Amino acid sequence: MPNKLKTLKTLLGEVADLRQILAVLEWDQNVNMPPGGSEARGQQLASLGRIAHEKATSKKLGKLLDELKSEFTDPDTDEGALVRVTARDYEKAARVPPKFVAKQAIITTKAFEAWVEAKGKSDFSIFRPHLEKVVKLAQEYISFFPPADHPYDTLLNDYEPGMKTADVQAIFDALRPKQVELIKTIKSAKQVKDDFLYKKYSEEKVWKFGETVITQFGYDWSRGRQDKAPHPFQTTFSVNDTRITNRFEENNPFATLFSAMHEAGHAMYEQGSNPAYERTPLAGGTSLAVHESQSRLWENLVGRSLPFWEHFFPLLKKTFPSKLDGVKLKQFYKAINKVEPTLIRVNADEATYNMHVMLRLELEIGMVEGKFAVKDLPEIWNAKMEEYLGIVPPDDAKGVLQDVHWSSGLMGYFSTYALGNMISAQLWEKINEDITDLDEQIRSGKFDALLGWLREKIHIYGRKYDPQDMVQRVTGSRINPDAYVRYLTKKYNAIYEL
Repeated sequence: MPNKLKTLKTLLGEVADLRQILAVLEWDQNVNMPPGGSEARGQQLASLGRIAHEKATSKKLGKLLDELKSEFTDPDTDEGALVRVTARDYEKAARVPPKFVAKQAIITTKAFEAWVEAKGKSDFSIFRPHLEKVVKLAQEYISFFPPADHPYDTLLNDYEPGMKTADVQAIFDALRPKQVELIKTIKSAKQVKDDFLYKKYSEEKVWKFGETVITQFGYDWSRGRQDKAPHPFQTTFSVNDTRITNRFEENNPFATLFSAMHEAGHAMYEQGSNPAYERTPLAGGTSLAVHESQSRLWENLVGRSLPFWEHFFPLLKKTFPSKLDGVKLKQFYKAINKVEPTLIRVNADEATYNMHVMLRLELEIGMVEGKFAVKDLPEIWNAKMEEYLGIVPPDDAKGVLQDVHWSSGLMGYFSTYALGNMISAQLWEKINEDITDLDEQIRSGKFDALLGWLREKIHIYGRKYDPQDMVQRVTGSRINPDAYVRYLTKKYNAIYEL
């Protein structure tokens, strides 16, 4: 290895170590930390974040990258990709002052604790002053960069490199009328019964059933674990330490099962990253949309499919004999795929889920533009829910406070959920071309070939390729809604006999 490249990897390794330590502290804040620790944790995150940022934007690193850019120009080599991706990250990070990074850590740490309290009490006023600071942070962050086609482009680019706000809006504009039409058609059909899903199920048994499923998927417990948190998430400390969290809702017990599949999908992506990329910017997922394609694929295209439940339903009935007495396989399959507008995004069915995402994108753009004031969000949220889904939240907890992301400063993020749905369907069509007996394998409880395909085509490359290029390489087309519309139409035509 040339000395300069070796020096680069040494410098990047130190930055990666610091960021992974930050991730450990953030995981602990969600899983273990008592509420009283928030102020001290905010200071710890601020100090470490500032140090990591200073190292990631040092003049020494910048000078080294300038020298290496002319030496490693082939983007298809690991070395060329490392220099390209690192240079892109460096140029962005160098625009952001270290003081801002520290300030952001303190504000978002306090915001998270305020969100937990506000959600528990269903009182937006507790969270409001913190969210106002988060929005100001986003606007200040945007000011560090040259003017874009739209201010929101700067935020979106952090999560979906190369994607513009106008690109996302065009994709959503093409998708929305087709989803609305499908939802209306389903609404006129006979509704399926799902009351047996909402009985009182044992939390421990549901939790363990989920662990059984994701173990069979291929989640490596020697490099992972599952803990409880207020909002399910996945985090990575290294390719050999990728953790997931989950929660149990008494009034919606099976949400725990599908959350386990979802977060395991994220984690298996991280576990499949090329070990040679460890402690470099090439490690992990190429974008949040591609990441979301993995979680939604395992949760929905696998976990809500009929072949999957042909295998797992007998075990589920054995686990909950009294709760599922008299319930047949097809009844259960239809119930978990019931289409009905719901208040909570993470529990939404596949036909209505993207409408939740479109709503949030509209609100985030409005906040960034200054069109929507934070104080008015509950009212705006409720009005948009009625417009998009025909329902109105009864309180803040089931409305504007339901998601954790804004409290963590994650603005620019939400559209990736819907983009991930579309990518998952594009991948699914290609997977079925390559694995012609995939349904039969799933029906037999075998997932090795599916996980192997994803490892070979997606996971192993980490961030080597930009998301649109990755999707194009694997599926032959860039991100678009066509495959997703085909998938939804075929699935729900059968379920609702349309």
